[in-house]
Amino acid sequence: MTNINHITLEVTDTTAAKAFYAEAFDVDKQIELRQASDQPSDGFRGYTLSLVVAQPSTVDSLFASALEAGATEIKPVTNSFWGHGGSLQAPDGTIWKIASSSKKETGPATRQIDGVVLLLGVDDVKATKQFYADQGLKVGKSFGSKYVEFETTNVKLALYGRKALAKDAGVPADGTGSHRIAINSDAGTFADLDGFSWE
Repeated sequence: MTNINHITLEVTDTTAAKAFYAEAFDVDKQIELRQASDQPSDGFRGYTLSLVVAQPSTVDSLFASALEAGATEIKPVTNSFWGHGGSLQAPDGTIWKIASSSKKETGPATRQIDGVVLLLGVDDVKATKQFYADQGLKVGKSFGSKYVEFETTNVKLALYGRKALAKDAGVPADGTGSHRIAINSDAGTFADLDGFSWE
């Protein structure tokens, strides 16, 4: 099984980003920060990061602390068919979704994060699925050309169509330039079909 050691976010102000993440979420084991290059990045960067938690009160707590730390609300936290959650944008531009599949409380409120998911918005889900399979990643779930989830540890990796992902996040799909993200894993060094870099 491929281990994704961490996700590196490329930010314009590492000090400010460290302060934000320390206050908003405890994701030190999954997220690292580094200074962004001078390459431009405009609009939707083609990915979202999700925090998966056990119950609605945990969603509410993490969402509130992120807003207090300087995030911008994109989709307010609500109950839906799939559970309880919302999306926001960190000051560095990263789009985060915080969600629980449960709509009921199962115990006292906590701030425990059960999982981090990197969802890549790609132009061709089937082709990108095959690309990653050729790199040695094992497919866990696949729904044709709609959605693919790989068996990875530490950070879960999934694919979604770019326009569908942007719609799910609540932002326009347009975007150009750098993704401002790198995936650090034991899978090797390469760039995928949409330009996402693995280190």
